[in-house]
Amino acid sequence: MLPESVLQHAPVHVLDVGANPLDDEVPYVDLLDAGLARVTGFEPLPEAMERLRGLAGPHERYLPHAVGDGGRHVLHVCEEQGFSSLLRPDPMRLAHLVDFERLGRVVDEVEIDTVRLDDVPDLGPVDLLKVDVQGSELAVLRSGEHALERVLAVQLEMGFWPLYEGQPTAGELDAQLRSMGLMPLQVVQHRTWPLAPTQWADPWEHDSRQIVESDVLYVRDPAGLAVRDLAVLALVADIGYRHRGLARRCLRLLDECGRGDLEAQYVSRLGRHYG
Repeated sequence: MLPESVLQHAPVHVLDVGANPLDDEVPYVDLLDAGLARVTGFEPLPEAMERLRGLAGPHERYLPHAVGDGGRHVLHVCEEQGFSSLLRPDPMRLAHLVDFERLGRVVDEVEIDTVRLDDVPDLGPVDLLKVDVQGSELAVLRSGEHALERVLAVQLEMGFWPLYEGQPTAGELDAQLRSMGLMPLQVVQHRTWPLAPTQWADPWEHDSRQIVESDVLYVRDPAGLAVRDLAVLALVADIGYRHRGLARRCLRLLDECGRGDLEAQYVSRLGRHYG
């Protein structure tokens, strides 16, 4: 629905840290399918890396690295692959949630080197950062002081019930993102889970849940952004997240830069789409 002149500012450079292809659809899939994005992904688990490379299109590249402080760490490989983390799972915390003790049981420990985003060659400016690293989100953000200096949007997983030893709180992540000039826009997805000993089959299971984590989208204030960044943020908002309000705001600012009547075109198309 965006005007053609906005699409011409593609591709959006997406950085996906923790790109393990699990069940959830990535937020940039429509941008990628439309040829409007290029992706640089990081994934340390060999099996996941093999799947990613097998599925990768011409505008995707994946690197077999864990992102962190640049030091050597232990990767705790868990029974359920999605629980694997550079942080050790906390058995006492896991025990509060049904099945989590089993899912988060460590089945292997592998020493690996981590890389800082600032040390990755040929990374280039990042437009959209997606982070899903099971507790290491703060280390990822701090590793990219320069690489993320102009990032327009960040989606990351915020834990409200810490599953790992030393896991940063949602408050710490929020403070870091705000210090980078980003503000929360929307909760993309949140996950709740039954508190033990409630079981899935219990009739009251739905009323026995603990909020565990949320995927939250943070964005840079469009006011003051350059023309190219306004157009790219509009692409991310409209096609990536279906956030018509932010997209419209970006188009209005583009109009004020002398780019025509982009907002009016967009609103007209929205009216036909929703009508």
